[in-house]
Amino acid sequence: MLSMAPILTNGEGDAVLKALILGGTTEATALAKRLAGHPRIDARVSLAGRTKNPVLPPLPTRIGGFGGAEGLADYLRAEGIAAVIDATHPFAAQISANAALACARAGVPLRLLTRPAWAAGPRDRWIAVPDMAVAALAVRDLGDAVFLTIGRQEVAAFEATPDKRYLIRAVDPPEPMPALPRATLILDRGPFTLAGELALMRAHGVEVVVSKNSGGHATDAKLEAARELGLPVVMVERPAGNGVAELRGVAEAVEWLEGMG
Repeated sequence: MLSMAPILTNGEGDAVLKALILGGTTEATALAKRLAGHPRIDARVSLAGRTKNPVLPPLPTRIGGFGGAEGLADYLRAEGIAAVIDATHPFAAQISANAALACARAGVPLRLLTRPAWAAGPRDRWIAVPDMAVAALAVRDLGDAVFLTIGRQEVAAFEATPDKRYLIRAVDPPEPMPALPRATLILDRGPFTLAGELALMRAHGVEVVVSKNSGGHATDAKLEAARELGLPVVMVERPAGNGVAELRGVAEAVEWLEGMG
């Protein structure tokens, strides 16, 4: 059953679709830029609020959680949302699960705007692991200096291997800082360049890189640098999806929304 959202019209009498973008990624920002001022799509963005100073998109933006799937379903009904695009991070599994359940309950069409996963090439030394706990165990025999490029929320998993020298890069500091006695924290936001990543890894004597398989181009320079330096990469694979149909790129997302109107 599809949502019975009220039909709005613009000044020329054309139907206007109210859409919600679950954001927090470069793809979400790019989509917001494409939809800003769109004559037939009234879009707004929701950010989870996990980054203290997020880059705000050029659309009305809501920051903070909804209170689970039921809270999001209530919001969709109350606001008359007629289409949702989940453009959250590939590892934001709980948010995506809530979106799938909420849209099913509210009868609102949902699509996932995703980015292709990274794939190892012939010169890459990747060690695929299913989650961060296994990644923390995998670094035990891979060298002393470990570069964690996994964000701030799961760094504590590496307390299971506390004797390494960790270089942690994140947008915001972990709260609380993990009990890693030889850790260095760098606060920085991508996109990153190959030259910059090579200089950083050489300066800190990095011997192994730990990454989530996020895909995209904003942070893939670290993988190029690891390849050039011959370093192993412990790659945490993406969580399983929810069966939501995917949109491959911003243009496809705009086309889908335009077709919903």
